[in-house]
Order: sequence, then C-alpha cells, then structure tokens
Amino acid sequence: MAEKVKDPVCGMEIEVQQAAGKTEYQGKTYYFCSPGCKAAFEKDPQKYVS
Repeated sequence: MAEKVKDPVCGMEIEVQQAAGKTEYQGKTYYFCSPGCKAAFEKDPQKYVS
C-alpha cells in the first residue's frame, strides 16, 4: 500500500510516489500535489506549518 501524505498548502491527500514536488523545512519533508503548491509553500513556509 502506498504511503499517503497531505499537501500542506491545499490539503489534498496524495501518494508520496505521485507527488509533484517535495521540500525540506525545519528537518521535515513536505510533499506537494503541484508545482504551484510547492512554490507557495517555499515562498512562506511558516504560513503552512502549525
């Protein structure tokens, strides 16, 4: 069974292998459904991490 994660920007549930992108922030890896969500996160990551 594929590992599922939630895109921190839009909240969409995605499979890690299907992610359009990923980035590291404060020692944690975040996965994204699209390049747009990845760009939004990288512009202001604090807005999306709680």
